[in-house]
Amino acid sequence: MPARNAGGMSTGGGNKAIIAALSANVGIALAKFVGFLLSGASSMLAEAVHSLADSGNQVLLLIGGKKSRRKATAEHPFGFGRERYVYAFMVSIVLFSVGGVFAIYEGVHKLQHPEAVEKAWLPITILLISIALEGYSLRTALHESAEHRRGISIAQFIRRAKAPELPVVLLEDMAALIGLVLAFLGVVVAVITGNGVWDGVGTVAIGVLLVLVALILGVEVKSLLVGEGASPADTEAIVTAAVAGEDIEKIIHMKTLYLGPDELMVGMKVAVAATDSARDVANAIDALERRVRAAVPIARVIYIEPDVYDPTRADSAPLPTET
Repeated sequence: MPARNAGGMSTGGGNKAIIAALSANVGIALAKFVGFLLSGASSMLAEAVHSLADSGNQVLLLIGGKKSRRKATAEHPFGFGRERYVYAFMVSIVLFSVGGVFAIYEGVHKLQHPEAVEKAWLPITILLISIALEGYSLRTALHESAEHRRGISIAQFIRRAKAPELPVVLLEDMAALIGLVLAFLGVVVAVITGNGVWDGVGTVAIGVLLVLVALILGVEVKSLLVGEGASPADTEAIVTAAVAGEDIEKIIHMKTLYLGPDELMVGMKVAVAATDSARDVANAIDALERRVRAAVPIARVIYIEPDVYDPTRADSAPLPTET
């Protein structure tokens, strides 16, 4: 998977987008359920369940953000930053099972037993209002993520972002908006033709859309759960800062790992002069750490091992920027 851009986003920005999406989805879900009960349109039921699943997903993201801020313990010495990844992965599971699979099941049932859409004006009105509300939610997510998307597309942002909240909300909002359009088209065509099969077709299309979005989200978050290193830009900044002083000869090898969206661990072996005293080495390491943290502030956990450089050693591997 391609390396991601440096750093995460502020929790506040992510929470604002999540709360906006949650508020919209709760109201939309209730309206859609009422619309389904009065009209019998299966696409309305699929969309109602979709909105309900999205609401639960936003609650999961808020819980994950809160749990990730817990202080480190003896059992979890690196803290709980990855809680945000765990809950984001749970979102993909919910979206797949509750949203996608249910919509496909309901759509297939409607294809097998088509029924006319009753009180067509009601589901059409609800869908139009829902499209407007989802558009507002998507606009909020786009606004909150604008600073982090500078110079890159939305697709690249979703692939590269270390913080999962905004990418998840963006994916959900875009899927919700497309799903509403599909539901709207399914209901309208079913009303015009008098054939309820089109309502089922729209429902199945919504289910397939949600399954695809859930799979994309699951793949992206899985990479973060497994563990990703710093982006090329951050790696280069760390290397440049590390060798900027005259206290070390070179970096023998280095590895990085995101402990959470806002915390990067850096481990490196550096070459020092064979004649340096223990005090000289300690001072060199302290200075190196200060330079690295100044260049990449999220590099909060740094481990440095001093050594005397020997090119014949097996662990004298090239740096990530040299491969």
